[in-house]
Amino acid sequence: MDVLTENFAIYGKGFLGTLQLTVYASLLALVLGFVMCSFRVAPVGSFRVFGTVWVTVLRNTPLTLLFFAVLLGLPRFGIVLPFQLFAVLALGCYTSAFICEVLRSGINTVPKGQGEAARSLGMSFDQTLGTVVLPQAFRSVIPPVGSTLIALAKNSAIAGAFSVNELLGTYKTLNELGYSIIWTFVWIAVGYLIITLSISALFHVLEKRFGVAR
Repeated sequence: MDVLTENFAIYGKGFLGTLQLTVYASLLALVLGFVMCSFRVAPVGSFRVFGTVWVTVLRNTPLTLLFFAVLLGLPRFGIVLPFQLFAVLALGCYTSAFICEVLRSGINTVPKGQGEAARSLGMSFDQTLGTVVLPQAFRSVIPPVGSTLIALAKNSAIAGAFSVNELLGTYKTLNELGYSIIWTFVWIAVGYLIITLSISALFHVLEKRFGVAR
């Protein structure tokens, strides 16, 4: 307990940094994932191509490489932002590709007749997607979306290697102060468990309330 109690401020700062990264990157991933999913099922060919390229490139790019591209590459083009914001962009964009595919798989569970019936009533693509298809798809994708965001929270540990304040990076400071590396990582693991179990609990509640009955 001494490692935690004597360095609670250091752990607290790292925990808050990871929590902020997780929340902001999750919001970005959900928004971009929804947009890219809309592109992938859109009747416009150029939108489908853009969405497919986005998902294919990001899903097959190592996250560490993406961090290098965003945090070290963008400043070369005159885009200078705080490193934490760069980390949010990298995490959010990377995870959006997986959110997109989760949402698209949910859309595929909705019978095609639902969309055809909506179009026969004169509804536009946006109206059909937003009021008929997505509300039904949402109910079936709650668990996989939760799992994807849990993975995002754990992936945020990579940001520590790029001078971003987050939980895993606290081990460097504590190691320099001479604390046991084992107990340092034990309390880091507890911090990640708190975040991931909180996400799991949230989506468990959402699944019980809105999910499809199995």
